Amino acid sequence: MKINIGNFEVGGKRSFVIAEIGNNHNGSIERALQMVDQAIDMGADCAKFQMRHLDEVYRQRSLSKDGEDLGTEYVLDLLRRFELTLDEHRQVAEYCKKKGILYMCTPWDPRSVGELERLDVQAYKVASADLTNLPLLECLCATGKPLILSTGMSDRKEVQITVDFLNRHNAQYVLLHCNSTYPAPFHDIHLRWMERLRTIHPFVGYSGHERGIAVTHAAVALGACVVERHFTQNRNMEGPDHAASLEFSEFKRLIEGIREIEEALGDDTERSVSQGEMINRENLGKSLVAATVLSKGTVLESHHIKVRSPGQGLSPQYYEKLIGRVLQHDMREEDFFYASDLKDERIEPRSYRFRRPWGIPIRYHDFTEYANRVQPDLFEFHLSYSDMELKLDDYLSGTYKAGFVVHAPELFSGSRLMDLASPDESYRIESLHETQRVINITRDLKRFFPNTKRPMIVANIGGFTMDAPLPSEVIESYYNRFARSLKELDMEGVELIPQTMAPFPWHFGGQRYQNLFVKPEEIVYWCKKLNLRMCFDISHSRLTCNHLGVDFYAFAQQIAPFTAHLHLGDASGLNGEGLQIGEGDIDFTKLGTILDAGCPLAPFIPEIWQGHKDGGEGFWIALERLEGVL
Repeated sequence: MKINIGNFEVGGKRSFVIAEIGNNHNGSIERALQMVDQAIDMGADCAKFQMRHLDEVYRQRSLSKDGEDLGTEYVLDLLRRFELTLDEHRQVAEYCKKKGILYMCTPWDPRSVGELERLDVQAYKVASADLTNLPLLECLCATGKPLILSTGMSDRKEVQITVDFLNRHNAQYVLLHCNSTYPAPFHDIHLRWMERLRTIHPFVGYSGHERGIAVTHAAVALGACVVERHFTQNRNMEGPDHAASLEFSEFKRLIEGIREIEEALGDDTERSVSQGEMINRENLGKSLVAATVLSKGTVLESHHIKVRSPGQGLSPQYYEKLIGRVLQHDMREEDFFYASDLKDERIEPRSYRFRRPWGIPIRYHDFTEYANRVQPDLFEFHLSYSDMELKLDDYLSGTYKAGFVVHAPELFSGSRLMDLASPDESYRIESLHETQRVINITRDLKRFFPNTKRPMIVANIGGFTMDAPLPSEVIESYYNRFARSLKELDMEGVELIPQTMAPFPWHFGGQRYQNLFVKPEEIVYWCKKLNLRMCFDISHSRLTCNHLGVDFYAFAQQIAPFTAHLHLGDASGLNGEGLQIGEGDIDFTKLGTILDAGCPLAPFIPEIWQGHKDGGEGFWIALERLEGVL
């Protein structure tokens, strides 16, 4: 059995190769046509693009930047600038037909499907973010065209639900194994999962975002009937996909290191969602949201619910279970539904008792809500680059008894990561300028929190690399540049505290390598030399210890005396970051004893991945579990 796409038979011995241009043309029709020519020259069977209407994909509140999460702000900014118009898509489709290469496109919303139907596309690609979007899939099934669906950001159960849906609609389709991290680390790819996926559906291919091409070759060896890789003219261009893309010469290469294949094969057990995928799932996925203002006691019907990005609420796969439920709270239009809306009770905060000061992470837009519900010892303001443009008086008023901490943005405008240790002097100066702005904002916040005499600023100070860790012989030069940056900052009245880092941080939903304030001996040495205190991020440091084979509790004993502030979250493996307390590898009773001895006065916040969702449910669960051990 085979699937016909244009003149190609998918499912035979020859893999159907897609050059995913996507938005890597950065909005230039001229570059898009050049890339079509290059795709032909390198032997691709298909040149693929993307089409979306943002008002159909995202909720209006997200588009207006009304307190949206940092990653979503970044993605929306790029999408607004880098989309092709409908007429330009028509030009590209006609050019592909003239040149003899198949034009394909990923529609992100039903309106795009209708417009692409008029361009006579032969098949549709479905992004990982929409694997769970059954309403969009129903629209695509109605076209009668073959579908190619990426399965990134989804676990086995979610894949099976969509497969059952497509089978009921008699669709012709291919499933692509995919890890939706940009770039994807080899240890997260688990290429052997293709074998298990083939037991769910016979047509299986591979969509890769890893560095190099060896893993993709291995996927073909494992029977991938479709292969998709991102294509760019320059990996260093601005945009979320370039870093995970292949340049022209890479598409032609035949050989890559066998070690990469060994690392990528993984296993064929349960398909889980990796840390990087969770980030992108939150930013790119879909949620069920209120279609209108809803009152407590409403019996939910279909017209009360719609599907919108970002993917921070209840998955659209729970749509049918939500119908008929009695709403337990009031909702504004486009508020997210959550898993708690499938239950009869919600988790609410209460008074907590700890041996040390405690707080919660917040953004400006939700400060009032949290301040009215709970009375912590401190608030930790997590800033985005857009928050730095806001007026404090629009969000705070009067004075507050609690203290406060500021978490500096990692990302500044223009898709630039803060790096106070960069060897690029202009980049370091830019980071200095932006960090000084954070310091000035922190000073301004003091007028609302008079009990905080010298507020702390948590910062990831840089020293990251994209494709490989720094050689040990050059790391000292990075620390010295950071030391120089400290001297050039006006820090009167504030304290900058670097954060202990994991070896594989997640920037823009993709893995990078972190080189500074990772290893315990370096942290101790440079804290003494520069007279620094640290934000001890427990989850980050547990991942470091797992990677280095270091005893975590010995690590904690070394770092505790230099700790000014704590981020508490559980961790597992190499990238299971920010897990709920008790759901990872950390013994918090044992850790609590070490912290009581080494830094008894250091305050803490629960740093739980997406803990703020559903009214802070993740924070309240963490505080409940930590209360007995801290």
